[in-house]
Parts: sequence; C-alpha cells; structure tokens
Amino acid sequence: MTPPVFAHGSLRLYLLSLLAEQPRHGYELITALSDRFGGTYSPSAGTIYPRLAKLEEEGLVTKSSDGRKTVYEITDAGRAELAAREPELAGIEDEVTDSVRRLADEVRSEVDSAMKSLRADLASAAREAKRTATPTRANETSTTPSNRAVSDAELIISKFRQQIRTDLRLQAARTGVDDSSVDLLRRRLAEVRAEFLGSLGGKA
Repeated sequence: MTPPVFAHGSLRLYLLSLLAEQPRHGYELITALSDRFGGTYSPSAGTIYPRLAKLEEEGLVTKSSDGRKTVYEITDAGRAELAAREPELAGIEDEVTDSVRRLADEVRSEVDSAMKSLRADLASAAREAKRTATPTRANETSTTPSNRAVSDAELIISKFRQQIRTDLRLQAARTGVDDSSVDLLRRRLAEVRAEFLGSLGGKA
C-alpha cells in the first residue's frame, strides 16, 4: 500500500502555512500544493475543503466571497498557531521533499513496467515467429527478415525508454509532472501494445 503523502494532521498545518503567504481560494490551494510537489501529487477538493471548514470552525481562518469564489484568509489566531508549531512545520517540509522523491520514483516505475511489458511481447512474438518460420540454413538464421525486424523493434523501444525518462526528469525539474500526463502515457502505451499485437495476430 502506498503511504499517505501527509501524516495525520500535517495537511491542516500546511494549509495554514500556504494561507499565511497570501489569501487563496480552494482551487488556488490545490494548485499551490500541486506545484510544491512538482505535479506528482494533486489533492482532491474532497481532501481540501473539509479541512478548510475545520480550520474556520477553530477560528484559524476566515472566508469571504469574491464573485463566485470563496477566498480563505488566515487569522491572527492562525498565525499564532503557526508560530507555536514552527518546528513541526519544518518537519512537514522534509516530509514533502521525501514524498516528492517517492512519487517521482513511482512515475518512473510505471513507465519502466510498461516498457518491460512491450519488450516481453516482442520476445514472445520473436519466439513464435521462430517456431513457425520455414527452416533455413544455420548461417542464414541470424539474418532472416523476422530476426532483423525484432532487433529493430527492440532498438526502437530502447531508444524510446531512454528518451521518455530524460523527458520526465527534465519536466519534473522545470514545472513537474501531473497525474494526467502519467495517465495519458499509460493509456497510449496500452493502445500501442494492443495495436502492435493485433498486427502480429496476437491478443492483448
């Protein structure tokens, strides 16, 4: 089971720290959290708003309407709470750093897993092609069109894997990688695999 991004009670304090920087509405808080995590974590509205309501009940934040948006602002009591728990807040920042690293590792792991699945399909296709191929002389085996195609395909996959990992690392360092991008990659790889197997006469 993947460990939670925030320990119990930590998100509440972290929201206070974000509001201490400036008043924000709910979506801005979600965006700010996503930015702090380099796009690897984006909390849902169902995670954020109940905690904001609790902070308001405790008198640590106030809310006001700005058109259709509700803006939250920290109170003096909220600032006093932050000041009293400053050492704890520093520990939360360390937790965020650790979580960003862990979530980035999970993204890389998912990409690696998808690529391994494609390579396994290629290997299986190569074995099937070899099994059903017309027998040839020993010195011709290594240069059959089937074997050349498999080698070319494996080279393509290897280059793609290296490039996508480079792209991921660059993007994570710039603005982060969000969940939607990872979902898109997962879907497209699955589609490519299914289409590829279909061209071989196999099943996904």
